Amino acid sequence: MKIFLDSAELEHIERAKEYGILDGVTTNPSLIKKAVLKQQEQGQAVDMKDYLRRVLQAAGEAPVSLEVIGTNRNEMEKEGMFLYAQFNPIAENVFVKIPINPVLEPDAESHYEGVETIKALADRGIPVNCTLIFTPEQALLAAKAGAAMVSPFAGRLDDYLREENGLAFDKKDYFPSYGLEKNGEPLEDKGLVSGIDLVGQCVDILGRFGFACEVLAASIRNPRQVREAALVGAHIATLPFDVISELLIHPKTMEGMQGFTRDIVPEYAQLFRTS
Repeated sequence: MKIFLDSAELEHIERAKEYGILDGVTTNPSLIKKAVLKQQEQGQAVDMKDYLRRVLQAAGEAPVSLEVIGTNRNEMEKEGMFLYAQFNPIAENVFVKIPINPVLEPDAESHYEGVETIKALADRGIPVNCTLIFTPEQALLAAKAGAAMVSPFAGRLDDYLREENGLAFDKKDYFPSYGLEKNGEPLEDKGLVSGIDLVGQCVDILGRFGFACEVLAASIRNPRQVREAALVGAHIATLPFDVISELLIHPKTMEGMQGFTRDIVPEYAQLFRTS
């Protein structure tokens, strides 16, 4: 499973690249806002074109998803073409993020403008990462329209299941892949019992019908969820920087290092001092 960094912070991207674990980067307007505010708090002015150029260069050959801000096909198609034309020449690594359904109100006349935009961009050879996937059928339609990636939001679906059932929680709390119960009844949304269940069903459906579309597990909150995303076959997981760091931590690893360090004999240590 490939590891993407879910961050627009240049420092995080550079560090993940140095660690040798960076396969890609995902951004969105919320992550860019966070990065901009951090720069401004440090007294630095932000030139957005220059900042994104640095992000793309820092990622190197790894794909970077940049998201449109429009809410209809005309806006999103123009913005997607702009993002690709403006920034892809920098490192040839831009994917355009398009929401599966951009409407802001439930009574909108059309819910097809996301897939229409995906097809329009894909027909021009622009790779699309379809975002805000919450059902496998949304992923199926995005793949049929030509998306190169679909991003099911695992953690946000877990949040929704708890919110709808009045359960108190912290966003980093582990939500079991097999789901939770309330009053003896399983929590579910459209037949989905967890965010990992959503990811797994997307993988199964797209794989069964041979779509050339990768499933990118998004909104991942903790290390165990990373493991479960890998176990259900996600091609990619995009992770906040702190979750990537947490993947390396176990108390028995530290205990083992303490024991090995304590047991180093002078003769063995001398080998390294004379090398």
